[in-house]
Amino acid sequence: MDDDAARFRLTVVDQALRLFAEQGYEATTVDEIAEAAGISRRTFFRQFRSKEDVVFADHESQLAQASAYLEAAQGDPWDAVCGAVVEVFERFTQWREIAARRYRVVRRVPALREREIVTVFRYERLFTDYLRERLPEAPDLARVQFTAAVTATHNYLLRRMVRGESAAGAADLRIELASIPRGRGPVHSDEDLVVAVFPRDMQPRQVADLLVRKLGTL
Repeated sequence: MDDDAARFRLTVVDQALRLFAEQGYEATTVDEIAEAAGISRRTFFRQFRSKEDVVFADHESQLAQASAYLEAAQGDPWDAVCGAVVEVFERFTQWREIAARRYRVVRRVPALREREIVTVFRYERLFTDYLRERLPEAPDLARVQFTAAVTATHNYLLRRMVRGESAAGAADLRIELASIPRGRGPVHSDEDLVVAVFPRDMQPRQVADLLVRKLGTL
């Protein structure tokens, strides 16, 4: 999609979300959206299949761009997934007002919340399929856990941003993604696992000291 087409679609999305926020999703008609965007009803349906598609229109572009990023990526596949996620986040920050308006609209409409869940899964599936192709020897659970954690981290910071609770940017996201474990290590059996239980209010230093003492007795 060229820049002019992308700007056109964003204009329609912006007007649609404005009307949804002001009038309600169900109460807003396609004709009203088309009129607000300065286009015909026919033009609207050439670009979007429904009102619901307008709400998530930029996600289709985001998914396509993330897929292209991964196809061209070189080097460590785990890092490539993180890079794709950061690019998605950066584009959302460029459309901060649209992202914030969509968040408010989606929160009010159960059908849109369900569509959002499906959309999140599509990102996870894209990243997991990429890791399966590039890292066939990695444990599948490790790949799934990684992509779920990466996507959840992105969504957490994005939601805080659109709610006005945080000014976190792409650099902050990179730091958080870097702390997510990669699935490089061997798969451990149940006998190799240690489960620790401690009081919620215990200080981190006390937890660390306790673990050192207890592990030394195993």
